[in-house]
Formats: sequence, structure tokens, C-alpha cells
Amino acid sequence: MDAQRNRQRLIETARHMLADEGGKVALEAIAREAGVGIGTLYRHFPTREALVEAVYRAELNTVCESAAGLLAELPARKALRAWMDRFADYVAAKREIADALRAVIASGAVTSAQARTALGGAVRTLLEAGAAEGTLRTDVRAEDVVVSLLGIFLACNTPDQREQAGRMMDLLMDGLSARTT
Repeated sequence: MDAQRNRQRLIETARHMLADEGGKVALEAIAREAGVGIGTLYRHFPTREALVEAVYRAELNTVCESAAGLLAELPARKALRAWMDRFADYVAAKREIADALRAVIASGAVTSAQARTALGGAVRTLLEAGAAEGTLRTDVRAEDVVVSLLGIFLACNTPDQREQAGRMMDLLMDGLSARTT
């Protein structure tokens, strides 16, 4: 139990510190901030890359799992748009740790195909709920929505472009909306 709690605390602390420091924070500082010794950090994460991978996977899981929670709180169309905003936060977090993440990607521990599959599952859940409600189109592939979102954030890749990215996500939502005749 303590081991799992320590692991989670290390991941959360690393997420914040890597983002704040652009991925260049010392592992000793992460351990200290998490309230554990450096040995505990190394037992869970034998390399910096292992820690960065865990942070990345935690972020990916958080954004994917948020789809169900949003559907419990909101109509599907609004849940999908709220999820897009969470996806934007996920992309921003990846950008902040980009240098550290490159080594993890180069090792093959994380692939874009894995991420797209997970993200596609979350979007599929939202699209299916919207189709059942009659608010979202029934002929849209989740993978196409994920790639469209990636395109938006490739085009609007700096924090000062977040407002424009929001407008582009609104346009995407208009294209996903069910047409009533």
C-alpha cells in the first residue's frame, strides 16, 4: 500500500516539476519534493526515462478515463467538447516535457499508435453516446476526430494560440453535430 502510494506521489510530483522545469529537473529534487528518498524513486523508476514514461502514461490514462466522467455529468455533445479541452491540456503537458519524452519515444516504450488507440477509444465512447442521443453524427470515425484534434494542436502549438485552438475545436464540433432536417 505504501509502495503504491509512493509511486503515485512520485508520478504526480514529477508531472508538476517536469512541466515547471521543462523536463530538466533533477531526480533527487523530485524525490525530495515527493517526500521519499532517492532509493525509493529508483526502486520504482530505475531511469529518468522510466519516470517520464510513467508520467506520460498517467496523463494519457487521465484524459482517456475522463470521457466516462464527463458523460455522467453532461449531455454527450457537451461532454465531447469538454473532453476536447481536456485533450488540449494533455497536449500542453506533453509539450512541456517534450525533451524528456523524446528519449522515451526513441526507445519504443511509447508509440503514437498506442496513444491514438487509447484516445480513439475515449472519443468513440463520446461519439456513440452522442449518436444515441441524436446530437452527434453516426458516420464519424473516432480515429478521424483524434487526428483532427492533433492537427489543430499542430497548427496552434503555443499557449498564446489556445483561444484559436478553441475556436477550431468549436468548428470541429459543428461538423460532428447531427443535422436535423
